[in-house]
Amino acid sequence: MAVNPEVNERLPAQNREGGLEQDWAGDDQDWWDWYVTLAVNEQAPTDLVAGPGLPPVDPASDEQLAHELAEPYDLPRDAVEQFARDAFVRLPGVLSPAVVRRLAERLEVLLRAEHGDDVAGRFTALEQMWLHDDLMRAVALSPRLGGLAASLLGETGVRLYHDNALSKEPGCGRTPWHHDAEHFPLQTVQAVTAWMPMSAIPGRMGPLSFARGRDVREQVADLAFDKVGTSYDAAVADRFAERGVAVESQPFAVGDVSFHSALCFHTAGPNLTTQPRRALATTYFVDGARVVESPTLISGTWREFLPGVEPGGIAASELNPVVGRVER
Repeated sequence: MAVNPEVNERLPAQNREGGLEQDWAGDDQDWWDWYVTLAVNEQAPTDLVAGPGLPPVDPASDEQLAHELAEPYDLPRDAVEQFARDAFVRLPGVLSPAVVRRLAERLEVLLRAEHGDDVAGRFTALEQMWLHDDLMRAVALSPRLGGLAASLLGETGVRLYHDNALSKEPGCGRTPWHHDAEHFPLQTVQAVTAWMPMSAIPGRMGPLSFARGRDVREQVADLAFDKVGTSYDAAVADRFAERGVAVESQPFAVGDVSFHSALCFHTAGPNLTTQPRRALATTYFVDGARVVESPTLISGTWREFLPGVEPGGIAASELNPVVGRVER
C-alpha cells in the first residue's frame, strides 16, 4: 500500500503509525478533513455552475415545524420492502419546502459560526447540534423521523446515536465508497441514517449514490481499508463494476429524505456548483446494542456520542434517548 504524503499529513500524528484499531486522536472536523482525502477524484479543474438555491418559500414557523416533525409519515409497504432488500430507500415529501427552508437558514448560521467563510473546496461538518440548538433538537428527537427509522428497521424503538450537519462546499470532491457499519462502533447492523438535503440536490451537486443490496459488503469483504491513500475507494468501485452491482445515483428533490442502513455501501459525487451541498444526517440504532470490543479510528470521535460507555458496554448514555417508538 503506497502512502500518499498529503493524505498522511491529514492524520493526527498519533494515528500515523499502526493499524486501524486505535482511538481517533483529533476532533470531528479533523476526521472529515482526513476522510475525504481517501476518495479518488479527477485532477482536471472543472468550472462550477450555479446551484438550485434554497426552496423559494417562506420558512416554516415554530408551530409548523413542530407539528410536521411530530406527525407520522405514511410509510408505504413497498418502501419497507425496498429497504429490507436494498439496504436504502428514498422517501418523497418527508419534509415540506417551508421546513427545509427554515432548517437550511439555521444551518447556515451554525456552520458559519463554527467554520467561518474560508471553506472553499472543503467538507465541513458539525455534530451534536441538538444539545444546544432548539431547531436541531426538534429534528434529532423528531417522532416522524425516529418513527420512520424504527419502522424501516422493524424495531419498536430506536436510540439516537448523533446528529450531523454535512456541508460539501463548492469545489469539494467525492466522498469515498464506504458503509456505516465500519463507522459506528456498535455490535449491530440494526442502525440507519436519515439523510435530509437542505435544498434540491442535482447531479452536479453530489447527491448520495447507493449500491443496491444488503449483501453488497460481502462482495468487497476481502479488500483492505487504506488509511493513507485512495486504493480502497478505487478497489471498491472496480469490484462493483466487475460484478455488475447496481448503483442508484439520482438527484434529490426538495423534501426527499433517504434512509440508508449501516450495511449500505454508498458514496457521493463532487460538488461542482457554487452553492454548498448541505444536508442534515441523523443516525439511530436499535435499543440494547453494545459497543464493539475494539473500536477503530474509522469511528472517529465516538466517545463524544456515547459518553461514559466503554467498549463492550451497553450503548445507552444520557445522550442516546429512545425516540420514534412504534406499535407492533
